[in-house]
Amino acid sequence: MNQLDQLKQFTTVVADTGNFKQLAQFAPQDATTNPSLILKAVQQPEYAPLLAETVAAHRGRALDEIVDEVLVRFGLEILKVVPGRVSTEVDARLSFDTAATVARAHRLIALYEAAGIPRERVLIKIASTWEGIEAARQLEKEGIRCNLTLLFAFCQAVACGDAGIQLISPFVGRIYDWYKKAAGAQWNEAAMAGANDPGVKSVSQIYTYYKKFGIATEVMGASFRNIGQINALSGCDLLTISPDLLAQLQGADAPVARALDAAAAKDAAIDEVHFDEAAFRWALNEDAMATEKLAEGIRAFAVDAGKLDRMILDLQAA
Repeated sequence: MNQLDQLKQFTTVVADTGNFKQLAQFAPQDATTNPSLILKAVQQPEYAPLLAETVAAHRGRALDEIVDEVLVRFGLEILKVVPGRVSTEVDARLSFDTAATVARAHRLIALYEAAGIPRERVLIKIASTWEGIEAARQLEKEGIRCNLTLLFAFCQAVACGDAGIQLISPFVGRIYDWYKKAAGAQWNEAAMAGANDPGVKSVSQIYTYYKKFGIATEVMGASFRNIGQINALSGCDLLTISPDLLAQLQGADAPVARALDAAAAKDAAIDEVHFDEAAFRWALNEDAMATEKLAEGIRAFAVDAGKLDRMILDLQAA
């Protein structure tokens, strides 16, 4: 049995891509997208017509409305392949605006529902800022399920759990990147692999905390750099994995054992904590890695959102 099939015995496997034509071969349960993945997809010849058709069908509409039409169009195609849910991201440029995030989420859900997709099959993806978490808190009360992304700090995870969020996406690879860069020549790859990987340790801490205190929020490890990180989180609720790494797992046959266990987490010697806004902002500020990676991630997604905007405007002008 290959490693992908072994992993599926312990964890729900999710595909992290906008390239829906690649999905079927890996048979994932769910799929996630983000602005960078959608941008990458629409630049490929096989997806360019989909972008052009969507823009043409909504010519004359406001730019942000057309962008949402494009995002949902990709989501609809993905949902033809996966049996579960698709995550569709709110514009990262709204990451510090609770009301605007809620409004954009309402529009995305309305577009999906108009296409016959029940809201249970959609996760609205929002950056894990204080404002984003508050937006998701409101949306969850309306039955709109959310995926809180760009999550790097324990305080973000705690706040999401307290807000009743459906799912969080802690970023393994980007945490690993930061610590590796900070260590420079002192970095020991072998010593920092597997369970010692700082990204893996972060997700393990969050998973253990949630299971210890009966927090229903799903934990979905994301942003992987290698299959060792993935296998070290076997047993996590979900793992969202790029097609390249899914293919590597499919081509490997070394044994995969459960690494995270909900029953074992019940015995963890940890205390329950909570963060109000001031405490959240202070805890995030005190975590240099999380502060830098959150800001960097929002900026990068915003840049790619701007590039998609320009592609749409060019098509409208043609």
